[in-house]
Amino acid sequence: MIDAWLKQAEALRRYGGGNLAVVLERCADELEATVRERDETTLTLTDAARESGYTREHLGRLVRDGKIPNAGRPGAPRIARRHLPRKHRDQESLAIPPLARMRGRRQVSGRGIVRSIIEKGIE
Repeated sequence: MIDAWLKQAEALRRYGGGNLAVVLERCADELEATVRERDETTLTLTDAARESGYTREHLGRLVRDGKIPNAGRPGAPRIARRHLPRKHRDQESLAIPPLARMRGRRQVSGRGIVRSIIEKGIE
């Protein structure tokens, strides 16, 4: 999505939509920062089990065996979200983007973001 927004911004700029291009680039930068921050978040084994679909014990074993880096300390392991193994899910759940699956979040399209900014302005 980030790459698509940057390409759209480039096209907008070529055709005189410089202000909209800046908005799209800013949105892309913010999304990239959010994704990076989310991936670096460390989780307890309990939280990691809930997100990954694997058991707490299995994840602990993977950390002990060095197959997943320990982002915590000895005796209190944590796993960076980007290192979480993921169980295969059914095709229906795979069709839903990961950020949209997160509890309390809703999926917003790039066009929706741009439309909202145009209507309400940038703060």
